[in-house]
Amino acid sequence: MQSRLIKRFCSAAALAAIMAAAPLHAGEISETEGNSTPNVAVRMTITASVASDKRMPDLTPQDIVVSQGKERLKVSNLVSAQGERARLDLFILIDDGCDPGVGMHLDDLRTFINAQPSTTAIGVGYMSNATVQVVQNFTTDHPAAAKALRLPMGNRGSYGSPYFSVIDLMKRWPATENRREVLMVTDGIDRRLGMSWRGLSIIPDVDSAAELAMRTGTIIHTIYAPGAGRLSRNYWAATNGQMGIAKLSDVSGGESFFLGLQMPVSFAPYLDKLQKILDNQYLLSFSAQPGKKGQLQNVTISTEVAGVEFASADAVWVPASK
Repeated sequence: MQSRLIKRFCSAAALAAIMAAAPLHAGEISETEGNSTPNVAVRMTITASVASDKRMPDLTPQDIVVSQGKERLKVSNLVSAQGERARLDLFILIDDGCDPGVGMHLDDLRTFINAQPSTTAIGVGYMSNATVQVVQNFTTDHPAAAKALRLPMGNRGSYGSPYFSVIDLMKRWPATENRREVLMVTDGIDRRLGMSWRGLSIIPDVDSAAELAMRTGTIIHTIYAPGAGRLSRNYWAATNGQMGIAKLSDVSGGESFFLGLQMPVSFAPYLDKLQKILDNQYLLSFSAQPGKKGQLQNVTISTEVAGVEFASADAVWVPASK
């Protein structure tokens, strides 16, 4: 009896060892240790940067570290957003409540739009009344998009909120596999709050906009430009607005540009930096553990390659398990 038990134990141990050593076939879905729910593949756009005098090294999936708490997730692919993968939908979103002085920077924006590659579709719209007035749908006719730019009205209407406006835009965004990015020009003040902004450390609607941006994979870049009217001259309101758009950009993986609370001397340096960002983006795919419902999961993107840093959204949308 003891001999038979030993034989059975040895056979089971040998079978387990063989199964553990056998690699997964291509196309199979791996399982998280101790969890029978299959992982799902998710994708996000990330931006790499190096010091200005350095050359961007060739990056491979093995160079990328995707962390979720203390757990390292499996990276399946990393593709430079160039060539056939360069397609980008970029929406220029200007606050109609901006000071009309923004008009002296419209030529900088036109130059930037006209310099975009043929793989970039440009849309143009103006924020007012917590919505977006689209004056140019996405188009690869860049001169037409540049021509659609106009002076802001100096009034964003009753209850104007740049955060509700960008939410409106993201909800109306056409479904494509292209990168999704927004350039917002605004002071970030949420006039929908009236005077209730007093004492707030951050505007509540920022979190709603940031959550939808991460859920839809939309990267939001912002340029601070003073608004028109009395509230824009209030230091507390203006500072709070600038903090709001800076947080929205940071959480979504974008960049926020500002020169204190002043009108920038020129948009050109900001747009040059934005162009460099767009030219150094990658499509990153990795495996994540789904829940019973679709949810945002916090992730951190890093690398062990010296001198390289990544900007990315704080979280990625993971669909529910099937």
